[in-house]
Amino acid sequence: MSLEVTALVLLAAALHAGWNGLIKVQGDPLSVMALVTLMGSLFSLLALPFVEAPAPASWPLLALSILLHTGYHFFLPVAYDHGDLGQVYPIARGAAPLLVAGGAFAFAGEGLTLLALVGVLCLASGVMSLTFEKNRGITKNPKAVIYALLIAICIASYTVVDGLGARQAGSVLGFAVWMTIGDGILTFIIAAGWKGRALWSAARGSLFTGALGGAMQVGAYWIIVWALALAPMAMVSALRETSVLFVAILSTFVLKEGFGVWRFVSTGLVTLGLLISRSER
Repeated sequence: MSLEVTALVLLAAALHAGWNGLIKVQGDPLSVMALVTLMGSLFSLLALPFVEAPAPASWPLLALSILLHTGYHFFLPVAYDHGDLGQVYPIARGAAPLLVAGGAFAFAGEGLTLLALVGVLCLASGVMSLTFEKNRGITKNPKAVIYALLIAICIASYTVVDGLGARQAGSVLGFAVWMTIGDGILTFIIAAGWKGRALWSAARGSLFTGALGGAMQVGAYWIIVWALALAPMAMVSALRETSVLFVAILSTFVLKEGFGVWRFVSTGLVTLGLLISRSER
C-alpha cells in the first residue's frame, strides 16, 4: 500500500477506536449506538448530493452490507455489556483479518504474498492473545469472548462485501454514503422498536455524543471503503485493526481497565504486524 493509503487507514483506525470508546462509556451502549448510527446517516445525507449513485450491479451487495453492518451494531453493545473495551474490541477486530484473507481469496481471487501473510498473522495473533487474559479471558468471561468472535464474523463478512461492492459501484464514495444512510436508519428503527421510550430518553441526553460519534463513524467507514477499492482487502483490514493500539490507550488511561501481560504482548505483536504490513509494497 502507498504511504497515503496507509496514513488514511491509520486515521480511520483512530476514528473507529474513538467512537467505540464513546459507546462503552456513555450510558446504555445500545441506545448510544443507535444514536451514533442515526447521526452518521444524517451526515451521509448531507453528502448525498455530492456523490454519484452506485451502479445497479452493486445494489445486492449494498443491501447485504447494510444488513451485516446492522447486525454488527447490535452485537457490539451486547458484547460491551459483558466485557470491557480493552478485551472485546481487540478480540473482535483481531479475528477479522484472517477471515477477510480467506474471504478475499475465495470470492475475489485476491491472494497475499508470504510477507503480507506474516504481517496479517502477527496482527491477528496479537489481538487474539487477549483471550488468554487471566481475569478476563475465555475461561473467566466466555460470553464477552463469544460475542466478540461473532462480531469478528460480521466484520469480516461486511469487509469482503464492501470491497466487492465498492469495486462494482462505479462510485466508491457513493457506495459508502448510501450504505451509511441505510445502515444508520435501519439500526435506529430496530433499536427504537426494541427499547421504546428508553431510547428517546437516552437520545435527548446524548445528542453531542451522538453527533461526535456519528462523524467519527462515517469518516472512518468512508476512508476504509475507499482504501478497499484501491488496495488488497486483507492488508487494509489488517492495518485497520491497529485501532487496537488506540483502544489500549483509551482502556488503560481513560477507562482504567488495566494493562496486564497479555495486553503488553498484544500491543507488541500488533506493532510488529503493522511494520511488516507497511514494508510490503
